[in-house]
Amino acid sequence: MSIALERGLSVLEHLARHPQGLPITLIAAELDIPLSACHRLLAGLQRRDYVRQARKQGDYVLTTKVVSLGLGFLSSAGIVDIAEPILERLAETSGELVRLSIVDEDRLTWVAKSQGTRQAGQRYDPDMGQDVQLSCTSSGHAWLMTMSDERALALVSRQGFGAPERHGPKAPTTLKALLGFLHAARVRGYAMIDEVFAPGMAAMAAPVMRRAEVIGVISIAGPRTRLSTDRMHELAPALLAAAGQLGPASNASSLFGKPPLGKG
Repeated sequence: MSIALERGLSVLEHLARHPQGLPITLIAAELDIPLSACHRLLAGLQRRDYVRQARKQGDYVLTTKVVSLGLGFLSSAGIVDIAEPILERLAETSGELVRLSIVDEDRLTWVAKSQGTRQAGQRYDPDMGQDVQLSCTSSGHAWLMTMSDERALALVSRQGFGAPERHGPKAPTTLKALLGFLHAARVRGYAMIDEVFAPGMAAMAAPVMRRAEVIGVISIAGPRTRLSTDRMHELAPALLAAAGQLGPASNASSLFGKPPLGKG
């Protein structure tokens, strides 16, 4: 990969983490890019409509073009049409936010969601298109529980645990603590967290299987005042049923790759 391309992608990824925008001097400093080179990169990205300046000579922010590329890909791959009715039924049953994440080699990425509750109050609604934090999300745990401890720990070690202050008070910060979550998830057949990803929030998730391959994860998340441990156990059959429905249906989507030869 060329230096210019790598730097350009780094700029886009960095701006995605700062939706309010950043001045060019701060972008250059935080990414260790010479100011002149950073100016050329941003000028090129601006010409292609990937970034804009919030005001004349102001901070740089992403445009919606990056989002439209991702949504266009998901639409053409067929996953949104396939998953939508399944996610909506589960969201209606649970009354909470239901999300689908897909496996892409060593990454797990949220790609679709359905919000079940329409009542006022606290809502749990992270942005789509982000990679899942494996160590402290129910989706991450549901994926990791399907693999060996060695591979799970290798993936988490590569991604990192993240800053503890950005997660819930019960988030694991060591590999040993994470294994406790994974072993419990394997026993029950689905992952559960309570004030792990964020304070006051709870979530549960189950892997989506196609034959013996894990292709994604379906999760339910909401405030722990509604999504208590007992409530999650009550919702487990519906969650597992939704995951079971999406697995066979995924054969119609190129996003999940082709099924094994001779296995439909």
